Amino acid sequence: MVCPAVLLHCFIWISLMATGVQDDVTHIIGSMCVVQQSTVLIPCKYIHPQHEQLSSVEWLHEKSPEEEVRVSQDPAFEGRVEFVQSDARNCSLILRDVRKSDAGIFRLVHNTASGQIRMNAQGIRLDVTDAEVEVQTESDNVTEGDWILFICGSCIPSMTATYIWRKDGRLHSRHHGENLLYLESVGLEDRGRYLCTISGHEGLNSTSVDITVRPVYPPKNVSVSVSPSGVIVEGDSVTLNCISDSNPPAEISWIKGGMILQSGDTYSITNIKSEASGNYYCSARNKHRSLNSSAVTVNVMYPPKSVSVSVSPSGVIVEGDSVTLNCISDSNPPALNFSWFKENETSAVGSGQSFSISSFNSSFSGRFYCEAQNKHGSQRSASVSLTVKDPPKSVSVSVSPSGVIVEGDSVTLNCISDSNPPALNFSWFKENETSAVGSGQSFSISSFNSSFSGRFYCEAQNKYGSRRSVSLFVSATVAGIDMCRWLLCWCHYQPCE
Repeated sequence: MVCPAVLLHCFIWISLMATGVQDDVTHIIGSMCVVQQSTVLIPCKYIHPQHEQLSSVEWLHEKSPEEEVRVSQDPAFEGRVEFVQSDARNCSLILRDVRKSDAGIFRLVHNTASGQIRMNAQGIRLDVTDAEVEVQTESDNVTEGDWILFICGSCIPSMTATYIWRKDGRLHSRHHGENLLYLESVGLEDRGRYLCTISGHEGLNSTSVDITVRPVYPPKNVSVSVSPSGVIVEGDSVTLNCISDSNPPAEISWIKGGMILQSGDTYSITNIKSEASGNYYCSARNKHRSLNSSAVTVNVMYPPKSVSVSVSPSGVIVEGDSVTLNCISDSNPPALNFSWFKENETSAVGSGQSFSISSFNSSFSGRFYCEAQNKHGSQRSASVSLTVKDPPKSVSVSVSPSGVIVEGDSVTLNCISDSNPPALNFSWFKENETSAVGSGQSFSISSFNSSFSGRFYCEAQNKYGSRRSVSLFVSATVAGIDMCRWLLCWCHYQPCE
């Protein structure tokens, strides 16, 4: 029997013959791959006992477990099949103009005169391939340095074929017995249109595939956008977006004040605080280089806070001093409106960031506070207390008992003064005497007599000064003196004779 090239499995029949599943039908191989539009010999041999007579022999084609047809009766095979029978019990099937729909399992069955049906249950699987190109790539977007795998057809024909690869209409390469074209590390020169043909089947349709190779380059045009783009007020949500052009895509880091905040294309701040104000930039980095964006300033607006009052001079305020109160606040934009208040007074006592009193006295003493305001809100400070420090004033002497003093009485003189801080040093003097006669806020004489009579005064002193009282005439009377005359003398601060 002569085997032309298209009847590609005659030699397989000779070299691969094996015992079939049943004892009388042998399918020489289990599967075959053939090229679409070609002619193929599906090899088969059968042996049956001599005492049995065959009544019929035919081929079945199983497209799926649910669909099996008789080849001789299926219109799809009409004019394309030829059943080979010879003395050597050759049961092979020739199939011409192979189509995609021919893929499936072919089985030989024959009926005996006794009614028994014999067949090879496994059959031969026929796979049909074309020259369609399948592409597998390292990534969805092919980049310089990636790999690409081209696959021509769905299977490799059982007869070794030569695959011819073309790029942009020109021969790229030939591969004998291998339907793969592998580009390990593509460059820009590998861009183009690829297709394959199978030697001897050049007329077979082949779809081309276009390969685009993206160049690799370091980050460029790195910038930051801020959303929202307008005024940012404390409590807003703010998102920074890093925009860069690079291939492969860059990894993004966010930096503020030399510190890395986080990574990712965006950096979001919810319920932003004033502390988030500052300069931000992003750094884009891929395997080729890193590049920083220009810094953008995030300026968070907020109403006055941490409002307080400072006093100048900061030390003790003495009566007559000039005093200035300053209102200090933290706000953005800075507060422009300031009002000054004194506790227990209904209206403002002043305006402006500073409030001055040119000659301070006790009438100004009290608790003061300020209120700072910008267009986003206002806040008042805590109150500060202002108290004047002054030397004693309104110094006077009182005598006890306050009525008529009779010789032998106990008499106490008290020094009364008004000062801040209160006077702690008191001295007592009697007119026409060179030195003090006593000290302390009170001066007592246990048994008063005429030798003590005279004009007494006190001097009160604190660390800011001293002041003396007016003199008070103190005199004792004796029994029998006319009371009215004594009173007259007392009232005029004259000694009674």
